[in-house]
Amino acid sequence: MSWAQSLVKLSTYEVEVLQKRMGEIAQRRHDAEMRLLMLEAEGEAEAANARASAEAGMYHIGFQEGLRARRAAILAELAALALEEQGARDALNGAFEEQKKYEQVAEDIRLTRLRDLARRDSAVMDEMGLRRAAGGR
Repeated sequence: MSWAQSLVKLSTYEVEVLQKRMGEIAQRRHDAEMRLLMLEAEGEAEAANARASAEAGMYHIGFQEGLRARRAAILAELAALALEEQGARDALNGAFEEQKKYEQVAEDIRLTRLRDLARRDSAVMDEMGLRRAAGGR
C-alpha cells in the first residue's frame, strides 16, 4: 500500500468518526427536543388539573416557576448543542475536503504510473520495430 493510499484510508476513517459524532449530536438534540415537548405536555396537564381543583390551583404557581426553570435549562442545552453541531459540521466539511485532496493525489500517482508504463511499453515496441527493420534490410 502506498503512502497516498494510507492517507486516503486515514482520511476516510476521520470522516467516519466525524459522521458518527454528528449522529450522536443529532440524537442528543432530538432527545432534548423530546424532553421539551414532554415538559410542555406536563405543563398543560398540570394547568388542566389546576383548573379542575382549587387545592391544586394553589400549587400551580410554584409548579409553573419550576417548569420555566426546567424549560430554560433545556433551551440552554439546545443552544449549546446547536453550537456543537455547527462546529462538528465545519470539522466534517474540512475532513471531506482533505479526503478529496488525498484521493486526487492518489489518482494522480496512479495515472502517472500508467503513463510511465505505457511510455516504456511504447519504447520497447519502437525498439523491436527498429531491430526488425534493421535486420530485414
